Amino acid sequence: MSLSRIDAENVPNYEDMEKQFAVRAVQHMTVYWSILEKLPGSKLRLTRLDDQILEHFKREFPDFDPVQEIDEDSMKSKEGKEKWRKFSMAYEKGDDKIEDYNFGTMLRKSPKTEYGEKETIFAVRMQFYAIEIARNRAGLNDWIYENAQKGQEKS
Repeated sequence: MSLSRIDAENVPNYEDMEKQFAVRAVQHMTVYWSILEKLPGSKLRLTRLDDQILEHFKREFPDFDPVQEIDEDSMKSKEGKEKWRKFSMAYEKGDDKIEDYNFGTMLRKSPKTEYGEKETIFAVRMQFYAIEIARNRAGLNDWIYENAQKGQEKS
């Protein structure tokens, strides 16, 4: 069974399933970081719908500043969850479908930090895409590539 087809509302809380979700979230985080080390974020496309996702994100979250640290309490408040759920559901099916749009993943609170226990929150894939596309377009992740290149020069 594909993990993307699981109805999270009706699944018992199995430890093995939680481990699978955690492993997949860490794999996604690792792959994304590796890509950012090889290509400046400002030149990266995360999905075929990056432009559309960014415009939708700006409309629904006009006060979001990609430079600022994410306010996790606001994001995960009742109102925040509802707003994000509505945003994410737009990518559930049809021409705008994003595979695993509601799958859990890791998201850095700030574009200025690496992934770390205190610097990372658990988010759904559409939150990750919207926020990371905004950060990439603003050039806020380019430092990761630049640091990786400097590290290679020293080797």
